[in-house]
Amino acid sequence: MADAMRPAWAAINLQALQHNTHVIRKLAGERRILGILKANAYGHGLTRIAQALADIDAIGVARVDEALQLRNAGITRPIVLLEGFFAAEQIPVLAASSIQPVIHNMHQLEQLAAAEHVSDAMRVWLKIDTGMHRLGIEPSQVSTCYQRLLDIPHVNGAPVLMSHLACADEPDHEQNRKQLTRFSEAISPYQGSVTSMANSAALFAGIGKEYDWVRPGLALYGVSPFSETIGRDYGLEAVMNLQASVISVRKIKAGEPVGYGAAWAPATDTHIGIVAIGYGDGYPRHAPEGTPVWIGGRCYPMVGRVAMDMITVDLGADLRVALGDTAQLWGRDLPVEKVAEAVGTIPYELLCNVARRVQLDYLD
Repeated sequence: MADAMRPAWAAINLQALQHNTHVIRKLAGERRILGILKANAYGHGLTRIAQALADIDAIGVARVDEALQLRNAGITRPIVLLEGFFAAEQIPVLAASSIQPVIHNMHQLEQLAAAEHVSDAMRVWLKIDTGMHRLGIEPSQVSTCYQRLLDIPHVNGAPVLMSHLACADEPDHEQNRKQLTRFSEAISPYQGSVTSMANSAALFAGIGKEYDWVRPGLALYGVSPFSETIGRDYGLEAVMNLQASVISVRKIKAGEPVGYGAAWAPATDTHIGIVAIGYGDGYPRHAPEGTPVWIGGRCYPMVGRVAMDMITVDLGADLRVALGDTAQLWGRDLPVEKVAEAVGTIPYELLCNVARRVQLDYLD
């Protein structure tokens, strides 16, 4: 037997995280970096990633509980709440915790103006809808909202003006030009205001270079924001290595079915390996036959149906895998982008869906 066997775990390489931050810093230059840690830091573990991040200027999360979790863990760096507050009762809490909400509609603005018992002045961001049409005030509302925010006693200074690109992962898409033009026109009366536009894709594509804050998310974790490329193409390193032990190796005769529904049977005699990971761990249940799994220096095809706790891998007639070997589902040797392509999804979904029962091992 090889190593001691384990169910699914994720080895989180913090040196790779620092390396990626260095790559991003070189691209960002003098611009400030808002590192995006929403969705449990894309599955990598919110608090530990926040503690490990160096050379960024602020942290972005989506939900109030994420922001408060970081404050309770002793994180003092500025935190931006990307979806803003969901209820007026949250405003004093955010102010007391120095959490900066994004204001993206008039309802939030009215709640902020009417808020009582706000003991600390808070910085805010103002989101403008330039064509994404999800969150953000209309460009025609910028003047009213900007001045209203200046007039609120518990707002500290002018808001950061921001927007979000719908097609940054397609750098030549006409929508990018339209949105950049609308943003430029919307903020033109506010020369000297702090601004933000670029996510990971825009940063690496060189879109919106003139704005003050960049907002990398996916790239922090070593993943390419563009289709048909991998993070390594941009000098990035995978932070998450999702792994599990091979807990069974056996010979299967031609035509003998394996797994639920007898959905797969080998055409010739072969060996199979059972790997201790399944949809209960966040591995995609709809992963098709042939999805790659890395074991012992080579890729093998997954076969049959994904079960709650196990997957089956066709090891071939020439057996080179032993009981207890470690299988990598994605990571340094098997880019998550390649697995996402095989599964028919995007790397974001695979990373964010890693289940809480998967142990995160942090490697300094």
